[in-house]
Amino acid sequence: MRERGPDVVLMDVQMPHMDGLEATRRITALDDPPRVLILTTFERDDYVFSALRHGASGFILKNAPPEQLLDAVRVVAAGDALLAPSVTRRMVEEFARRPAAAAAARELAPLTERELEVLR
Repeated sequence: MRERGPDVVLMDVQMPHMDGLEATRRITALDDPPRVLILTTFERDDYVFSALRHGASGFILKNAPPEQLLDAVRVVAAGDALLAPSVTRRMVEEFARRPAAAAAARELAPLTERELEVLR
């Protein structure tokens, strides 16, 4: 366990020398890493997906009210995940547009066991 160090890192996306997404990837790859909360002005879906893939626990916008930022830090520090409401809405819409997993499973049903093995 870390004796000293942050529990939560507030990370911007655009920084000099290294972007916040790469910094997040490196931080979350550490042994016993702190949680990372992305705090940015950029509400781009590719940033959100990349941040989550790289291990960020949350994504909040800099224009959020101060109490929402404090709540976000507390949520992430407690081990939960958090997305800004506008980001959550877009992610739900994106999820709803994708074909259901059941439909994908039906498409794979005619494959032989060997074909499924190759696919995996």
